[in-house]
Amino acid sequence: MLHPEHSRKAHTRNRMRRRLTGIALGALLAAGLLIGRLAWLQWMPSVIPGTNGDHWRGESVHQREKAIVLSSGRGHFTDRHGTPITGETIQALAAFPVRYGTWGTPSELEQLAGVLEVKQDQLLNWLSQLKEPTFWHEPGSKEPLALSPRQLDALGQLQLDGLRVLPYERRYRDDFEAKHAIGFISQHPEWIADEYAGLLAAGRIQLDDKIGGAGLERSLEPLLRGLGGSVVSHYVDGRRVPMHGLDMRVGQPGNPYYPLHIRTTLDLNLQNQLETAVDEAGLEEGAVVVLDAQSADIVAMISRPVFDPDHPVQSGTDWANHALIAQPPGSLFKLVTAASALEHGHLHPHETFHCNGQYGRYGLSCWKEGGHGILALEDALAHSCNIAFATIAERLSGEELLQTADRLGIARRVGWATEQPLKPLKQPLRLLQEEQAGAVFMAPPYVRDGGQLAQTGIGQRDVRMTPLQAANLVVTLLRGGDVLAPRLVSEIRYANGQQMMSLPSQAVPSKEGQIAPATAAVLLRSMKAVVAEGTGKAIRDGLWQVAGKSGTAQTDGAAGTLNHHWFAGYGPVQAPRYAVAVLVENRRPHENNQATSLFRTIMDTLAQYDVPSQ
Repeated sequence: MLHPEHSRKAHTRNRMRRRLTGIALGALLAAGLLIGRLAWLQWMPSVIPGTNGDHWRGESVHQREKAIVLSSGRGHFTDRHGTPITGETIQALAAFPVRYGTWGTPSELEQLAGVLEVKQDQLLNWLSQLKEPTFWHEPGSKEPLALSPRQLDALGQLQLDGLRVLPYERRYRDDFEAKHAIGFISQHPEWIADEYAGLLAAGRIQLDDKIGGAGLERSLEPLLRGLGGSVVSHYVDGRRVPMHGLDMRVGQPGNPYYPLHIRTTLDLNLQNQLETAVDEAGLEEGAVVVLDAQSADIVAMISRPVFDPDHPVQSGTDWANHALIAQPPGSLFKLVTAASALEHGHLHPHETFHCNGQYGRYGLSCWKEGGHGILALEDALAHSCNIAFATIAERLSGEELLQTADRLGIARRVGWATEQPLKPLKQPLRLLQEEQAGAVFMAPPYVRDGGQLAQTGIGQRDVRMTPLQAANLVVTLLRGGDVLAPRLVSEIRYANGQQMMSLPSQAVPSKEGQIAPATAAVLLRSMKAVVAEGTGKAIRDGLWQVAGKSGTAQTDGAAGTLNHHWFAGYGPVQAPRYAVAVLVENRRPHENNQATSLFRTIMDTLAQYDVPSQ
């Protein structure tokens, strides 16, 4: 039988167990209710009454929404020597939207206004209207102001809430003169919707994001985009009061391979010197192309009018690259006509022609009144005789002229490109997407037309050529007929320096074969005669002995008949290092050929710079 004392103790223990069990169950129930309530507030789409009516889920991350982009993460360009073309980090003042009056004391704000050299009420007005984080910029500019060492020192003495000095990466450097070959970035929502539908749906790109609009910025856009930029988040509470202690945090992609670095074939210092030279010479419309005479690499490419990469579409400017736009070449095309006649056996190198100034058909005459008299082929090229070349052209068929043009890289796109998809891109790559093919005939000449052949043979009618093709034609002749693809990019590297891909020099042969080295030699001798005694004799004197071919082409526009002036050639003659094409557009009739004198200016600048071939 259980002792009464033991029975009482057992009853007490049972009662304590029941009490503890009840307490534990109550605690679990309370915890469950709390967790359920938090889940409800976090996930259910109901609106909680408050000062701004925001959803509680939005309120919980409200402080992390106030972020500003420091760098877009976009890849950068360098020249052939590794000198940066794009990308410059500056120190700028960032302002985050905070509750009015929490930036600092009136005295501190007065000091800040003094540092920024603005009135205090102007500064307060700017701060009070902030909806999103932004950088301070001068009135009329959208670019953040680069703070001077004096301003940085003064700002370091101030402790202001919602205002921080942060490193900001400019896309285009402060001393950057826009390069049409590089291009620009801008908003193109129609392209984004078409080309980045998947990224758009995933929220990884927005319709108002900036993407490549022209030049290499456009052709290399899929590679340049990278993995996203670097941002700084500023923490505030629900009342937009800064949360002291959390301060700011930097977020950026943790991939060491991006952004990419694109090494171009341009020589930035030389490009800038040549731009100064052509502007001082008064080039308003036109282009200059400088190619390495051995590799056809693009050393410099200049287009006028200029443009602003931050505002590419504005009156008086033109972002289109005139070096890649096909124009009537005039007498420059006589090199192709002579090559075709020599190649097809319609012309002997020592044949002579008689020019009395009138052709007698098609209303065609020579530019020299009274004519040139008796001319050999070399003299006919040197003096650019229309009568001789109309005669030569009528011996050819349209098919023969087209075939030779193709062999010389004319009337087709010759810029560096791939036919097969590149692995990183998953598509073929064409570096110069804006390059036009040009033409010899607008339509294939199914019926022989003597007038058409005569006018085509002197570079008029339907003939079109780009300055790039003109410069490359010179390289082709110097190489004995071997056509290379002008290259603008040599390699692409990851951010850590590892090579992603190399873009080697490549030939772009014609399916029709190539011209004979002997034909190229005849034309090169004639180009020397152009400068020695012909239409280019005005530029005989200079730092280098040069050779080339001039051209003047009529074009009709809103202002009536105007002329395009051309000159394409090489130098120095003894050991050619550069092939240069110059186009001066829309000049009045009877003006001297400005492209010829500008060619000498370009060559003298090259001679003074004297850069070894890369």
